[in-house]
Amino acid sequence: MKQPIPQEAFDWYDEYAHGVIDRRTFLSKLGTLTAVGLSLGALTSALIPNYALAEQVSFNDPDITASYQSFDSAKGYGEGRGYLVKPKNLRKPAPGILVIHENRGLNPYIKDVARRAAKAGYIAFAPDALHSLGGYPGNDDEGRTMQRSMDRGKIEQDFIAATDFLRGMADTKKIGAVGFCFGGYVVNMLAAARSGLIDAGVPFYGTPAAKELWPNIASPLMIQLAENDSRVNATWPDYEVALKSQQVDHTMHMYKDCQHGFHNDSTGRYNEVEAALAWKRTLEFFKTHLA
Repeated sequence: MKQPIPQEAFDWYDEYAHGVIDRRTFLSKLGTLTAVGLSLGALTSALIPNYALAEQVSFNDPDITASYQSFDSAKGYGEGRGYLVKPKNLRKPAPGILVIHENRGLNPYIKDVARRAAKAGYIAFAPDALHSLGGYPGNDDEGRTMQRSMDRGKIEQDFIAATDFLRGMADTKKIGAVGFCFGGYVVNMLAAARSGLIDAGVPFYGTPAAKELWPNIASPLMIQLAENDSRVNATWPDYEVALKSQQVDHTMHMYKDCQHGFHNDSTGRYNEVEAALAWKRTLEFFKTHLA
């Protein structure tokens, strides 16, 4: 019988992925679990992404067309760039969905999510916050370091500019946003940055925007949270109170026994059943609010 990964290992990975501890400390902590029969190699292979596993829709899929597009970002880093995926037989105009990565740049998992959205009939655009530094470097460790070195405010302005770019395309009408971890935060930020900037948002395990921006929120939100994610979940009660008081159309789903990052199919945190349910709910939500 395969031995389950202890919860503390997931917690340490979350701390490592969000800059609370460095890689050496993370590996050192994992090393303490070898005494209970878990090898360090097995633990790291389960926790650290393997992007060969993260392709549900091939970039060669005949139902989609993909390209890279640049956009102006005067208040951000000057120029942004993202991965644009359209359905091959596009009915114009069509709703657009901004797909927003975690804190490490536009990795293969997020590009695959954009392709999944296009397969569902949406014009999907996945910007890369690391474009000004040369783009996602091919591994998450370096990507995290690069993103951490950047100005957070300028990154946010790049995503605002990307949203305006997607809305300004001739093919698009209403615009939604879905994001994961840091990307979940960005969805919340876009909903709060300017009323009407997005028409609907689905943040996966993302923290809210700055409180002073909350009064701007008017767009419908579907909040997707993992039960075993104390860091993010601690922010939900106050956010919920604000959304209710402002009568924002919102729903929260809490996924039982799931880890932060449970939708990411490239790591041991992935929960196939709950990820499929969360994505089904996401598409249904966008169908309701972007049609």
